[in-house]
Amino acid sequence: MSDASKQTSEHSLRSGVLGLFDSVIMGIAGSAPGYSIAATTTALFGAVLYGGPAALLYCGFFMFGIVFAFNYLSKDDSHAGAAYSWVRRAIHPVLGYLSGWALVVSALIFMVIATFPAGSSVLSLFSNGLAANKTWVTVFGALFFLLMVAAVVAGVTVTVTVQIIMSCIEVALLILFALVAIFHAHHVTSFSWHWFSPTVFHGQSGFVAGALLAAFYFWGWDVTANLNEETKDAHKTSGMGGILGTIVVFSLFELFTIASNLVLTPAQLQNSNNAADILAVLGQTVWHGTGGKLIVVAVLLSTVATLETTLIQVTRTLFTMGRDNTLPKALGHVHKDRKTPIVATVFVTIFSLALFVGSQKIGSISNILTDGYNAIGLQICIYYSLAGLSVAILYRRQLFKSVKNFIFMGLWPVLGALFMIYIFIEAYKGLNTTTRIVGLGAMGLGLIPIAWYWFFKKNPYFNMPSKEDRHAVIRELEQNL
Repeated sequence: MSDASKQTSEHSLRSGVLGLFDSVIMGIAGSAPGYSIAATTTALFGAVLYGGPAALLYCGFFMFGIVFAFNYLSKDDSHAGAAYSWVRRAIHPVLGYLSGWALVVSALIFMVIATFPAGSSVLSLFSNGLAANKTWVTVFGALFFLLMVAAVVAGVTVTVTVQIIMSCIEVALLILFALVAIFHAHHVTSFSWHWFSPTVFHGQSGFVAGALLAAFYFWGWDVTANLNEETKDAHKTSGMGGILGTIVVFSLFELFTIASNLVLTPAQLQNSNNAADILAVLGQTVWHGTGGKLIVVAVLLSTVATLETTLIQVTRTLFTMGRDNTLPKALGHVHKDRKTPIVATVFVTIFSLALFVGSQKIGSISNILTDGYNAIGLQICIYYSLAGLSVAILYRRQLFKSVKNFIFMGLWPVLGALFMIYIFIEAYKGLNTTTRIVGLGAMGLGLIPIAWYWFFKKNPYFNMPSKEDRHAVIRELEQNL
């Protein structure tokens, strides 16, 4: 094998193994409807009370602008780094790097907070007391995390097969419980269309707090973009997978937020002991006994799914940064047989477990979850807004060639980007010091490798794309539209 062939083999993922159905499933699993509902409902109710359906509706509208941006950006550049590559080409390499860095740090924080509902849900099957015990939750959460790492290391085809089984069962159980809660269970609160009204927030601060949490609900569908290099006909498939997956999870989020408003009391929704397993409470409310515990299975499956997809996102992003040598080159190596980014996976595993175990020393589970969601929300706003602006900038000459291009390639993505910027600015004002440090301090750490690889290593990634390169992008896009 020549040196060039060896280099290509060591830095190439397994290509063309995922189809459209696989991509849709990964989009659903990435947003993790069961996990997101279980872990964030109490925080959302605390922020906006009965305004959860409205927060998800308005944030969902703007989020679809970002979904369309990813769709069109994938048509030109099917890159495992996604926004890390796209923002570089459209705006500036430093912002491209920070887009990739935002995904990395948000995923690492998520590894910590996602394991709490996993451990809590398992323990709730046996004892509600154990489910609220931070030490036991930490132990069981860590075990679940390691199982997910094993599945990801096994290869993307194994991961997707597991995801298909888990996500189909999860969605079926969620639909079952949502319908039972809405149409057959006892309602402690009457349904109101006011729950969808902008006036339900009682001011701008309530709207911003709800929108920031809603952004966390949706986050994760973009794993389809990080699987670009492993997807068949990625120019079309990964973007459509993200769109269809987001439609499914948006519907589930709205159904369950309405169901929670109907059947759970404010005391239940505001109880900090329910922060990690509110769906277990809802399950027992609408179907008392063993049957009600079935919804815990949906949460477990969803948690497993989202840990896997987040591992995929962060390891693929670190892999591309290592391949470009904007982080240590070792991160860009893949397993000889499995074609998975093995070095990046090992690094993420060790780092995440260390953060997870250490986090039990800093406060209650409820506080860890809330601060973690808000910190991730800030980071999501950064790289989603940059992606939304990038598609309009990169393809600006295409915007006025059709109404479809203007709406889906320009207007809607830009509105989505402006919304993310607005939420970031307004949310920052009301966040506590811990969230600000975690959210923006983690982003600030990205300036260290930027300085090292740009100024000292003179890495070509940080060179602005030439005019010829930009024109080539436009020509390729026109071929793929």
